[in-house]
Amino acid sequence: MGTISARVPDELEAELDAYLQDEKLDRSTAVRKLLSEGLEEWRRERALDQLAAGTITFSKAAEVAGMSVWDFAQLAKERDITWVAAEHLDADLEAL
Repeated sequence: MGTISARVPDELEAELDAYLQDEKLDRSTAVRKLLSEGLEEWRRERALDQLAAGTITFSKAAEVAGMSVWDFAQLAKERDITWVAAEHLDADLEAL
């Protein structure tokens, strides 16, 4: 397992300390959890952006997001993103 060190503003450290108390976690576990959740959200947003731009297929976007196609379809629906594009339809149907 790798080690990451980072300097953070005092306000962010105070917010982290409040999070540690609320969640009853040690600092290392809390930072790993928050980093993991942040990266998960980043992957989903990246996949949605690429799907909306038409640069990847729906099934590839679900893969990038790290989600099943069904869960990703629900997320895209919640975000009002249309994913059916004629040039990607065949690839998406094959992937399903």
